[in-house]
Amino acid sequence: MFSVTVRDHMMIAHSFRGDVFGPAQRLHGATFVVDATFRRASLDADNIVVDIGRAADQLHAVLAELTYRNLDDEPELAGVNTSTEALAQVVADRLAARIHSGDLGEGAREVAAIVVTLHESHVAWASYERDL
Repeated sequence: MFSVTVRDHMMIAHSFRGDVFGPAQRLHGATFVVDATFRRASLDADNIVVDIGRAADQLHAVLAELTYRNLDDEPELAGVNTSTEALAQVVADRLAARIHSGDLGEGAREVAAIVVTLHESHVAWASYERDL
């Protein structure tokens, strides 16, 4: 399996519901370094997994929809505990939709899986992997 990873970041505000979250139940900010990995079994006719520039642009566009927002106020995320794990899935699903719509180019339609990792810090991160 071949893979290409691109990286960006986002800064959000949110809060959680549930005693397990302790003080994070209050509104707080978070900055995430975000890695998006695109996987496929074989390279395309140009010997690439995806166009890295397009992948980086599309990751940036997806993150721009979330950056500098209070996620508690976003209709699509209403009532969701936007944990690091849950946000990794949101980003992966939005990237998958962009692949399906052709935003990463025709060659990207052969991508078999996406893995999105959100790094909360240098010692903690979470990932979500999905097949396409």
